[in-house]
Amino acid sequence: MNAIFDFNLPRVAVLLCLLLAAVPPLQAQSAASPLTCQARSPARQVQLVELYTSEGCSSCPPADRWLSSLKGRPEVLAAAFHVDYWDRLGWVDRFGSARHTARQAEQQRSSGAGFSYTPQVLVNGRDWRGSATLPALDKLAVVQVGLQRQDAQQVSVTVAAGRGAPARLGLWWALLEDDHQSAVAAGENQGARLHHDHVVRQYQRVADWAAVDGATQSIKLAAAHNGEAGHKARLLVVVTDAATGAPLQAVQLDC
Repeated sequence: MNAIFDFNLPRVAVLLCLLLAAVPPLQAQSAASPLTCQARSPARQVQLVELYTSEGCSSCPPADRWLSSLKGRPEVLAAAFHVDYWDRLGWVDRFGSARHTARQAEQQRSSGAGFSYTPQVLVNGRDWRGSATLPALDKLAVVQVGLQRQDAQQVSVTVAAGRGAPARLGLWWALLEDDHQSAVAAGENQGARLHHDHVVRQYQRVADWAAVDGATQSIKLAAAHNGEAGHKARLLVVVTDAATGAPLQAVQLDC
């Protein structure tokens, strides 16, 4: 006999207990609701930091640690693009991608670097070889970006062009993961145990579009919220000047 009947409760109380047991906790319902999973960019432009790195590069771990230190700063969004050109030296970086290598090469035209190297830091699209203190950025954003998760696999994006926006806009997005560990068994970092945050696991671009002051562009992204082996994925969306590739605004969705 079911234990719930052992207490001789009135039939109404028994029925009420059964009904309550069948209802999921309120917290679980809220966490699963896409209506609560949204983000909107601030009025001022966010600092965007890109690190080009590799587990096969002996000078990269300090840069990786520095990038991890940027976590928790709402005015700064970061992404670690692991490149693949170090793989030939004995250690294959499991996060490395030819797409990341190609992106770094494309950025040479506008970043001011002139060549690819690791570790390379881009701050708001420009090559940054200064101190660990980021350069100041205090200006109003010319676009506003909103993110809304529709379900576990899809996010809707809205981009509103404001006064001063360029004639054409571009957009790229990345799924990021934190707290990855790697025990390196070969190459320049042989014997080291490396920690990685802001790791780009998926990187995509969408087609450029003509910007009209006050008009809103809507885009659907196939962006899952679950990452590798229990790692939570974060979605980073960056709107750019299509002509130069310069970032205009960035926003992140943590759910």
